[in-house]
Amino acid sequence: MELTCLHNKFKFPSLPHLSRPFFKNPNPRIFRRKINILFLASASDTVVASSIKELGSKKDDEFGDLKSWMHRNGLPRCKVVLNESTSHDEKHMPVHYVAASEDLRAGDVAFSVPNSLVVTLERVLGNETVAELLTTNKLSELACLALYLMYEKKQGKKSFWYPYIRELDRQRGRGQLAVESPLLWSEEELAYLTGSPTKAEVLERAEGIKREYNELDTVWFMAGSLFQQYPYDIPTEAFPFEIFKQAFVAVQSCVVHLQKVPLAQRFALVPLGPPLLAYRSNCKAMLSAVNGAVELVVDRACKAGEPIVVWCGPQPNSKLLINYGFVDDDNSYDRLVVEAALNTEDPQYQDKRLVVQRNGKLSVQVFHVYAGKEKEAVSDMLPYLRLGYVSDPSEMQSVLSSQGPVCPVSPCMERAVLAQLADYFNRRLAGYLTTLNEDESLLSDPNLNPRRRVATELVRLEKKILHACLQATTELIDELPDHTVSPCPAPYALLLK
Repeated sequence: MELTCLHNKFKFPSLPHLSRPFFKNPNPRIFRRKINILFLASASDTVVASSIKELGSKKDDEFGDLKSWMHRNGLPRCKVVLNESTSHDEKHMPVHYVAASEDLRAGDVAFSVPNSLVVTLERVLGNETVAELLTTNKLSELACLALYLMYEKKQGKKSFWYPYIRELDRQRGRGQLAVESPLLWSEEELAYLTGSPTKAEVLERAEGIKREYNELDTVWFMAGSLFQQYPYDIPTEAFPFEIFKQAFVAVQSCVVHLQKVPLAQRFALVPLGPPLLAYRSNCKAMLSAVNGAVELVVDRACKAGEPIVVWCGPQPNSKLLINYGFVDDDNSYDRLVVEAALNTEDPQYQDKRLVVQRNGKLSVQVFHVYAGKEKEAVSDMLPYLRLGYVSDPSEMQSVLSSQGPVCPVSPCMERAVLAQLADYFNRRLAGYLTTLNEDESLLSDPNLNPRRRVATELVRLEKKILHACLQATTELIDELPDHTVSPCPAPYALLLK
């Protein structure tokens, strides 16, 4: 989510938990401790049960709910309440969401969270220079924030952030419309995404999280005096990878991305922010920093009790699923990628490379196909694809000397180019486990597994884009003047994937 943040213009009294950075001294005494607290509930029944038991404990009543804790620590009067929504899984507690406490009009300030209740990397590390050093090396901001919350979680109720962490535990990385990110799905559940490029993105992201986990100890020892507050084991001894991954995914689902701020402030965890807020692709409301606080101004009228919605940024549905566990059916930013590449074995590869560069393209070009704009995307691909059917050197020289992406277009060539595109779209559609009609049938089942449902929603929307591309291509074929002409051969046709 693209947001704007200003520097903190007010100084707040130091909190005990933030009086020092959260890393250890240069010569740490490492205390071996058995892990007795989990940061986020995992998919196992044991962890789920312990999480519910902990969250439902009467001993937690002293803290009240998240909003009560925030009011006690500086949150001014606001126009929102925390409501409950039934969980998709009966074994899990209901999720909370932020709703209007009164009728709101567009332009009303729903809430304003003081900076003393906002977690940024600058607050975590205490030194912006060190924060920049860490985050430009091998550890991302999300990994640092996840590590911080894991260590705070190990302090239990002694942590100032206990009520907020308890809320994150309850949410399990879900919003009120969401399931967990596919980063936490089983292999069997990931199979729901077969045929979708999102499956490869999930696996790639998981590998990236694993690489960051392997660097945690390096940062621990390189950080010198930073890990001084926590008398616990080094990260990979204190936390197994699965726990770190759960924490990372939870932070990913609720972090607010601030723009035009120093590196150490650009990622923020804001209580009352995501995942308690509902994301919408067609919403313009954004969190922004004003006078030492992060506030939300609503962009539409909202009745008392209705969820508060914010913009999730220009993200396609694949990113919404991976980051937040939901898919938006009304997402104007949804898109698929078509990658086309010049054939490097083509004797005229270098000449064709010059032509595409002259026209603002690359030898490996990515075309974004947006939902509802498939016909325009197909038309944009055609000049590039035609190059693969230019084999005569004299024709290539003519293309080189022309202005713009001009290729000699014959019915033979055009039929071949369009046939290649149609075959490509058909192959992509055939890669899915289900057809579009079968997806519609699955989604009509009210008892469909929640993860299967959101995966089916994603692949259904992808297939709609591909079908629209195929239809646009077929219509162009039907417009060709002579249907008796066979497609011309192309030994060095461009590669599509």
